Amino acid sequence: MADQSFEKHAMYVPAFHFILLPAMALNVGLAIYWCFHTEFKMAAVLGILVALGLLVGVVGLRIMALKVQDRVIRLEERLRFERVLPADLQARIGEFTIEQLVGLRFASNSELPELARKVLEENVKTRKEIKRMIKVWRPDFARA
Repeated sequence: MADQSFEKHAMYVPAFHFILLPAMALNVGLAIYWCFHTEFKMAAVLGILVALGLLVGVVGLRIMALKVQDRVIRLEERLRFERVLPADLQARIGEFTIEQLVGLRFASNSELPELARKVLEENVKTRKEIKRMIKVWRPDFARA
């Protein structure tokens, strides 16, 4: 597998990002087009509502899957932190937010203690900020 880095770690699910999502967006566009370019009927309005409902549902399902993934990452990282961090930082594991844990998951074990301390002391909040701070990248190929 290819190396991962901050620049090359985004994951695309081809069936979702390149087929399902564009198809749902196109469906909404066509439903709106048909509503305004044909004789106005209640069925056309219903078509827009159904198309929007499908799009919102599909996006909602993806968001839910990512939330579950984040919760699993939180559990995995807390277990890793218990093994890797020094005692003073182990006592502070509960202070990390999900955002911070998700960002730190890419940090190598050797870099983790220093980076975890910095994240807590400087109150670094976002995944993106944390990922940019990582020098030795620990790839994650098992994402949803």
